[in-house]
Amino acid sequence: MSLARAETRRLFKRRFTSSILIGVLLILGAVAAGTFLSNQRVTETEIAAAQAEAQGYYQEAVRTATEDKQKCQAAAGTPEAANYPPNCDDVWTPTPEEYDYTWYMPETFELRAEFPDMISVLAVVLAAAAFLVGASFVGSEWNSGGMMNLLLWRPRRLQVLGTKLAVLLGWFTGLTLALGALWTGAFVLIAELRGSTEKMTSGVWQSFALTGLRGLAMVVVAGALGFALASLGRHTGMALGALVGLGALQIGVYMMASLAGAKYPDAWLAPVWGYVWMYKELILEDYDSCNYSSSSGCVPDTFTMTWQAAGIGTAIVAALVVGASVWAMRNRDIT
Repeated sequence: MSLARAETRRLFKRRFTSSILIGVLLILGAVAAGTFLSNQRVTETEIAAAQAEAQGYYQEAVRTATEDKQKCQAAAGTPEAANYPPNCDDVWTPTPEEYDYTWYMPETFELRAEFPDMISVLAVVLAAAAFLVGASFVGSEWNSGGMMNLLLWRPRRLQVLGTKLAVLLGWFTGLTLALGALWTGAFVLIAELRGSTEKMTSGVWQSFALTGLRGLAMVVVAGALGFALASLGRHTGMALGALVGLGALQIGVYMMASLAGAKYPDAWLAPVWGYVWMYKELILEDYDSCNYSSSSGCVPDTFTMTWQAAGIGTAIVAALVVGASVWAMRNRDIT
């Protein structure tokens, strides 16, 4: 039996792997079911009702504004005048644009606008699963002595470690692609039954595909990091501890950066990197700065994080961690 086939059997024979995959399916099923049940397809009747409701609120606001203006004019020269603007024409007057009828319509799933969020949900769930399965896959081998036994009949350390990692990442790549196809089909069906598939052009589908590829990269990197950390520490707990430690470190770095007067402390947070990677960019603001403009008042300084920068930073971290695990496998004593 080839080493790759043996590692595949070992991966899927583990109850932890089965439990995680079942958990993934349950979570994704709950998200899809919740989306289906919380949305509905909008008909002409709902649109007309929403338009009538918006118009009613607008007319009521107009009446209120008219009364306020009359009170302002009547208060001229009295102590009550302090409660109104010096010029009664400055009293707020509503406009129809401020009462958009779409605000009063029931929730409906618009595939073009909302499916990118669903792609991100799929990527995050699978990335978490890949990290946990990857850490447990190699960590349990070290902890139980199975790695040492395996190296007795296959004494090629890097080949063994590399095959394990390749099997893990290969299967999660296939799983992500398969679930991605099912996920897309499910939400197209939800949009047909409980929403809208309008304005779905080839460019929109291409954008969805690119977002999905970035999600696949997130899953692969998460699996590699979990695997490498557990192999480096020779225990599953190493990866989990590193994850907890990263959270604490992130809080500490954020606080220190804020206290040191760093303009954009959010840029040091790993979740922000993940968000930028999936949504392509994020504009961070420095609320302590104020560039005055006569047209728009105080405008804070901004910094735009791009998915390219987030991807390069993540790739460097992943390469260092995986490289360290390879070095340890090659140079440290196995026993």
